[in-house]
Amino acid sequence: MTSKNENTTLFSSYQLGSIKLQNRFVMSPMTRNRAPGNVPNEMMAEYYAQRASAGLIITEGTSPSPNGLGYPRIPGIFSSAQVAGWSLVTNAVHAKGAKIFVQLMHTGRIGHALNLPAGARVLAPSAVAAAGEMYTDAKGMQPQPVPLAMSEADLRDTLQEFVHAAKNAVAAGFDGIELHAANGYLLEQFLRPNSNLRTDRYGGSIENRARFVLEVAAATAEVIGKDKVGIRLSPFGVFNDMPSYDAMEADYAYVTEQLNKIGLVYVHIVDHSSQGAPAVPDSMKQIMRRVFKRTLILSGGYDRARAESDLAAGKGDLVAVGRSFLANPDLPQRWRTNAPLNAPDYSTLYTPGIKGYSDYPTLGA
Repeated sequence: MTSKNENTTLFSSYQLGSIKLQNRFVMSPMTRNRAPGNVPNEMMAEYYAQRASAGLIITEGTSPSPNGLGYPRIPGIFSSAQVAGWSLVTNAVHAKGAKIFVQLMHTGRIGHALNLPAGARVLAPSAVAAAGEMYTDAKGMQPQPVPLAMSEADLRDTLQEFVHAAKNAVAAGFDGIELHAANGYLLEQFLRPNSNLRTDRYGGSIENRARFVLEVAAATAEVIGKDKVGIRLSPFGVFNDMPSYDAMEADYAYVTEQLNKIGLVYVHIVDHSSQGAPAVPDSMKQIMRRVFKRTLILSGGYDRARAESDLAAGKGDLVAVGRSFLANPDLPQRWRTNAPLNAPDYSTLYTPGIKGYSDYPTLGA
């Protein structure tokens, strides 16, 4: 764990497990819905390569299973075509000097049958629908469905899907995977008591509610190596109908302690308070920093000054940036030179095509 180090800057290199990052910038995972047929493509390779001045890129949420493709046009990594598509991306990013992890995101109850391939099912820990609606290309906005509660067989199958996806990630050339246990998706649905009403060994106490997350973490680390597996957590996050509850801090302290025992390469903390969500208390971040002995990635509305300050104070090791990287492919150069930033076009965040995706200008342009 890094202690206070006033010589640490965003532009310092960093040893992340067995790989060396060219700087401490992380491009946050951001869903962009640019994969028709759920297969990565040349346009996506260009988008990620444009942003390869980051030290580490974490891809958009990528499903390990047909059941996890809850949004339209999100990529998967369970088929040979998807592995081939992702190879275009990893080759393009590595050629520019960055490292890249794929974020494995099973959407769980956050999805709709109209967005899923034939035969896929909307699964969750319990048959509890999330509040709100889901966009579908076929019929526009639709109410969130009541998911099917996962059987023990479903749990075993889904665990193996994560393992298979981890192996596929290595085959596609990724430097590692990030397990998405945040933002109200399947893994966090197990952690939270509002979405997990199970009465078996996967529900009730935090030891039980955390069991599936920890099983997935341990199993993927075993097959591809601990240095290739990180995880994203959103304590105090409320996105996708994840309300706060009294034992939140204690629960996430327990989860972090168990992840440390498994030996994952990093924990990535989500803090969406800059977008109007509740702030993650400093006490929670301090607990996670103290308990987790490897790399800690900070995120949440960072500008250069705050990023440099938090790194120098030892609050984390790397800083993840989302919207600014989306609109500024050359963000590290812009921050280094105090250049003005492009503003994101929010109307094109999730639309098909290059507009608002791979057409943002760089300083040279």
